[in-house]
Amino acid sequence: MEQYLGEKIPKLGFGLMRLPMKDNAIDIEQTKAMVDRFLEEGFYYFDTAYGYNNGESEKAIKKALVDRYPREKFMLATKLPAWAGAKNREEAEQMFYTSLERTGAGYFDFYLLHNLGEQRTHFFDDYDIWNFLAEKKKEGLIKHLGFSMHDKAEVLDEILTAHPEMEFVQLQINYADWEDPTIESQKCYEVARKHQKPIIIMEPVKGGTLANPPKEVTEVLRQANPKASPSSWAIRFAASLDGVITVLSGMSNMEQMEDNLSYMKEFQPLTTEEQKTVETAREIFNAFPKVPCTACAYCMKGCPQHIAIYGSFQAYNIYSMYGDLGGARNKYTWNTDGHGWKKASACIACGKCEKVCPQHISIREELKKVAAALEG
Repeated sequence: MEQYLGEKIPKLGFGLMRLPMKDNAIDIEQTKAMVDRFLEEGFYYFDTAYGYNNGESEKAIKKALVDRYPREKFMLATKLPAWAGAKNREEAEQMFYTSLERTGAGYFDFYLLHNLGEQRTHFFDDYDIWNFLAEKKKEGLIKHLGFSMHDKAEVLDEILTAHPEMEFVQLQINYADWEDPTIESQKCYEVARKHQKPIIIMEPVKGGTLANPPKEVTEVLRQANPKASPSSWAIRFAASLDGVITVLSGMSNMEQMEDNLSYMKEFQPLTTEEQKTVETAREIFNAFPKVPCTACAYCMKGCPQHIAIYGSFQAYNIYSMYGDLGGARNKYTWNTDGHGWKKASACIACGKCEKVCPQHISIREELKKVAAALEG
């Protein structure tokens, strides 16, 4: 196989969205210690974003990394969310300059259009951010330009077809979501490979849920390797895929850092037997009771209340499969309020949704369960 962008970068990246906190602020001293350990073990890819911690993540990495190490000792990535409050092209462009100022980095090794897909992509088109960032790249302020996305494989294919100049993509990939019809991790991965784009992987531990999976999954992993943490299985699964630049881990404390370093310093891809163990774990996840929604969205097209039906089921399945009520409620808020859709409790039980559901789901009854579990 030919070499690809980022092939030589260590397969563990430091995600800066979940930095350690102290007194409701980012703990800079602990962040410094974690940065030091990360670099000490030969890793150097750091990933933040304009919006992480309301901009405090970018400021923190300036103090913990940029101000303390020569620029050539690390790679820094950040992202521009044109959909997040920018009222015009000028405000969207200013996000780039704000990130430069906050980080003090001088330039970005990897720069991303942040979270394309759904109703967000058009903002990048409307404000011509594609060409703006291409100009910044020509000026040397960006070394490599790409985008992150949370959407279906078909949408990814459309974007990469329209923008072949993008050098890489950042995708949500983990073993639990690999075959999930609402996330399509595997299909998105295959689309990126088809377009010959290397991949940065985010959410390899699915927001932390795969670090503490249900006991049935934990037991399978423990029997296969009593010394390996659940997180190690998830991150090594992602890092074992071909064409991966790095796998981002949102580490919040030194314990998580040390665990990740312990198996990624001398990274070995999953063996055939280990792949079978992961498949068994995925089968257990798939067997958990959940709403069998495929996110086709037929039900939502005729809903008079404009309810986020499949988004509600996606959040509810997080709760039913992982027992993660906090994570499920956060996802529920994002899928409803965050996208301008109504919550499950707004259902008037008209039944129009059920008449068009290919999976024959009792949508009205399921929405009652969602409201009871996630809105209480």
